[in-house]
Amino acid sequence: MTEMNVTYIILDGHVELEKYRFLYFFIMLMGYILIMCSNSTIVCFIVIHKNLHEPMYIFIAALLINTVFFSTAVYPKLLIDFLSEKQIISYPACLIQIFMFYFLSTSEFLLLAVMAFDRYVSICKPLRYPAIMGKTTISIFLVLAWLIPACHIVVPLIGNAHSKLCSFTLKGIFCNNSINYIFCMSSRALLTYGLVALFNISLLPVLFIIFTYTVILIIASKSGREVRKKAAQTCLPHLLVLINYSCLLTFDVIIVRLESDISKTARFVMTLQMITYNPLCNPIIYGLKMKEIYKHLKRLFVKPQ
Repeated sequence: MTEMNVTYIILDGHVELEKYRFLYFFIMLMGYILIMCSNSTIVCFIVIHKNLHEPMYIFIAALLINTVFFSTAVYPKLLIDFLSEKQIISYPACLIQIFMFYFLSTSEFLLLAVMAFDRYVSICKPLRYPAIMGKTTISIFLVLAWLIPACHIVVPLIGNAHSKLCSFTLKGIFCNNSINYIFCMSSRALLTYGLVALFNISLLPVLFIIFTYTVILIIASKSGREVRKKAAQTCLPHLLVLINYSCLLTFDVIIVRLESDISKTARFVMTLQMITYNPLCNPIIYGLKMKEIYKHLKRLFVKPQ
């Protein structure tokens, strides 16, 4: 719909909002607060404590900061919608939300790929680790992990910015790729580009991560007990996060591709799971599984006898 020359998109993915709006609001507000507090706590530990000023922990901090921004791109608007009479968003704001959602989602895969490389150098080439993983290398990796996805994601959004809309109703609770279904015509070039971008910034990093950890496991299995222990302690959390985040991407693809074949309630529940599980699980996994971070958490919450 269009008001005052501004095009608005109706977010039609909510289920029984009139009946449960305050329950939805309370649950998601608590979830958002937990996400912000848990991720920020670990980031603060890494910034404050000098023994955590190592490449691995710097990348973990970057990943958790990425998670905070990802949640902030979705939760505030979602919470406002729960309490609003109309669940609408302007078309430009919708495009910005799509950019933030997929930019930050795919950045996580590249950050995990960088962390896999860091673990490979640390375990398989320990003597060269300080030389390879210097401050300059870390900075370049971090910049590329955010710059490459941003450049990939912005192209189709610019291409679709002036596309004609044949519908103003989106079957979702926030803006994602299902917006392609409301365009009158879809550009074949942009659809092809989207598949190439998906491969470059999602599938390729996942394949690299799987290959890297396979090499690490092979080398660790042929090495001593200490190497195997180090590999298990530092690689397992990253693998758990990868599996968790791959499920998020799979959920998004299922929700978008099966738009007409999935019930509104199922789509609503899957979407809430998608934006809640991973942001909450990341700090839990790193807080419990990374030995040095766990020590600081224990000191914070457990009083010495």
